[in-house]
Amino acid sequence: MLTPDSIEKIRQAARVEEVVGDFVTLKRRGSNLIGRCPFHDEKTPSFTVNPARGIFKCFGCGKAGDSIKFVMEHEHFSYPEALKFIARKYNIEIEEREVTPEEKQAENERESLFAVNEFARNYFRQTLHETEEGQVIGLSYYKERGFSADTIQKFQLGYSPESYDAFLKAAEEKGYKPEYLIKLGLIKENDKGNRYDAYRGRVIFPIHNISGRVIGFGGRVLKKTETAPKYINSPQNEIYDKSKTLYGIYFAKESIIKNDVCYLVEGYTDVISLYQSGIKNVVASSGTSLTPDQIKQIRRFTDNVTILYDGDTAGIKASFRGIDMFLEQGINVRVLLFPDGEDPDSFARKTPVDELQQYLNDNTRDFIGFKTDVLIKEAGKDPVKRAEIVRDAVTSIALIPDPIKRSVFVRECSVLFEMEEAMLMAELNKILRSRKLKNLSDEDRASMPQEAETAKRQSEMETEASEKETGKPNLKETDLIRLLIQQGAKKVHATYKDEEGEVHSIEVRVADIIISELRQEAFNFETEIYNQILTLIENHNLEAEEWESFEDVLIGNPDQAIQETVINITLSPHRTSDRWAEYNVSIKNETETLHHKVVQTINSLKIGRVDQFIREKMELLKAGNEEESTQALEEIKLWEDVRRQISNLLGRVILK
Repeated sequence: MLTPDSIEKIRQAARVEEVVGDFVTLKRRGSNLIGRCPFHDEKTPSFTVNPARGIFKCFGCGKAGDSIKFVMEHEHFSYPEALKFIARKYNIEIEEREVTPEEKQAENERESLFAVNEFARNYFRQTLHETEEGQVIGLSYYKERGFSADTIQKFQLGYSPESYDAFLKAAEEKGYKPEYLIKLGLIKENDKGNRYDAYRGRVIFPIHNISGRVIGFGGRVLKKTETAPKYINSPQNEIYDKSKTLYGIYFAKESIIKNDVCYLVEGYTDVISLYQSGIKNVVASSGTSLTPDQIKQIRRFTDNVTILYDGDTAGIKASFRGIDMFLEQGINVRVLLFPDGEDPDSFARKTPVDELQQYLNDNTRDFIGFKTDVLIKEAGKDPVKRAEIVRDAVTSIALIPDPIKRSVFVRECSVLFEMEEAMLMAELNKILRSRKLKNLSDEDRASMPQEAETAKRQSEMETEASEKETGKPNLKETDLIRLLIQQGAKKVHATYKDEEGEVHSIEVRVADIIISELRQEAFNFETEIYNQILTLIENHNLEAEEWESFEDVLIGNPDQAIQETVINITLSPHRTSDRWAEYNVSIKNETETLHHKVVQTINSLKIGRVDQFIREKMELLKAGNEEESTQALEEIKLWEDVRRQISNLLGRVILK
């Protein structure tokens, strides 16, 4: 377990914009940085990073925290794992104390799986470079493909010997558990219970996640056999999900951001050959059909994708679904077709670097022209098939969320198909209307006019918003906690009377005023985490000369719930309204009236609590018997008197 000194070093070194910037494309907006949230799918950036405060906040999904919380959420790490990750990034030497047996027992299985994969990666690399078999077979294969020593080193390529269980024995000698080896697909077990190496006799391509950790392996067989598949990959497990993985994303992300475009290919060697040729902004779907999660990864870094195809017509047609998925996510898609008989790997190996880049620049096309050309060649002069192609093209255009882009592509289609633009636009609108009606019942679709549909949806949205609102903390409580956090360490002038009735002026912290008032009234917040924050502030010894607020103290708290709550309260995309203005209170600038603001906020909260008590008594008055009703009526009168007293206080606060 990390020592407190090590944790503090990591916290001091970690810059949230640098940590988050490794995963999200951030752009400067005033004193903040903004980007698309990596935790939910969004078209308009709502993810904000505040370097001055060292925090991030998404106003779309609500995720918030510091750099450590970000790594925990993004990589699904535990708190210690996130600290170690950041320590590695900043080359911080960490100290650890011996963990207890209970802590050992609770060790995260994910970290164990990562450790096994790291061992396997090192074993395959060592076998490639330091054994005769690895050099003669594995290294020769890589060199035949034109991979340089630097490239082999960069992508951490390896080789698994043909031995039945050489890797298994090496892993067992190091104490790695067989169940982890099986779960990761590194070894297999036959019907007789005998275990053997899964990748034997194959060259190895380690697969990295976006932060550079090895999550799986791809293995290519070198000897032709009738039974062995050409490629095998790691099975699905806690750290590897093929549908969420893009091969090469760790190496490509910086170049994707720099060039604002991502090249998408199919296989490992396509990525490596292009990267070696200087096209570093390239990733592969690794032979799988493109998935929304893979698109989401790309979209963190760019809105522009160019798909690189070889000449296989069947493969191109199968990939049209992927183009549509990109369009639906608002990504600009272009395509490029290599000459017949060439794929990205072979073309990159035989083409000089400058010519390769020029070829990519000169031969990319927009998706609609490319898709139309492919389909028209197949349809020939058949009018029915050509009509289907037109409808297919317009269906793809309808997926584009931007209406201006849709209009531009409709115009292009009208030229390609020699058809009137109005006719294509009518078909487009028909598709869009049909899509909007999908979620309605059959009865609604048959009877509801468009205006009624719009009104119905608006009503549903308002209902949903209302339902969400009921689960939120009390707004007056939030106002007071915000004031306590942001202004609590500041001092104001207040007056009090001594036993002889003489008025004195003292300087006191805002936090002391609020805490004293709440404790005197035995007041508890309805929102429990607000009570925890109040206690933390009450117990914290801050010097007002050194601190302006309690934000930094609370954001650094290891309790993630407190950290996130504080950020949600203090970092808002909207300005907080002046809630006490409804009581006709005249307020000057904030510096001069801070004491006034504190008292007004406390009293406003008290009135809210009194109103709640009155409502409860009113319900009892309606439902109770005569005796209970009489008692409730008396209590209501008392509470209404209290309310009048507090309301009067809202209009007269002594200021110095």
